[in-house]
Amino acid sequence: MSKHLHSYQVALTWTGNRGEGTTSYKAYGREYDVTGNTGKVMKGSADPQFLGDPACWNPEEMLLASLSACHQLWYLHLCADAGVRVLRYEDTPRGVMDELIGRFTEVILMPKVTISAESDMELAIGLHHLAHEKCYIANSLNFQVKIVPDDVMSDANNT
Repeated sequence: MSKHLHSYQVALTWTGNRGEGTTSYKAYGREYDVTGNTGKVMKGSADPQFLGDPACWNPEEMLLASLSACHQLWYLHLCADAGVRVLRYEDTPRGVMDELIGRFTEVILMPKVTISAESDMELAIGLHHLAHEKCYIANSLNFQVKIVPDDVMSDANNT
């Protein structure tokens, strides 16, 4: 495999068999386990609107989390390279899925970032655009991803 290609694999195991299998739409649970290469297990299910368990992660939430995390990781990388010291990073991404067409139509990332007082605020804001361009997950999607920084503030503003 080329050094430029990265391969990923998880194991997904359906855990929702209630003893009857899929004898009817309501007879089975939507629960599943996702196991990564470290052996850690993430509990998943369908969205509660589709008979899923609200205590578990659903695929739609996982998509939002993957996209948000990828953007964050690129942003932190670019800030470190540019001399922008990030002290805090939070995001509350929102996605819109149109059930009639069977796909997401857009996701909005709303990162809220705190940088050190000596860091360049304008540069910190601008690096979100470059992070979006580099984000592998965003580049793999067929819907619009908007980056709307909720706030970029200097830690000097918090004193």
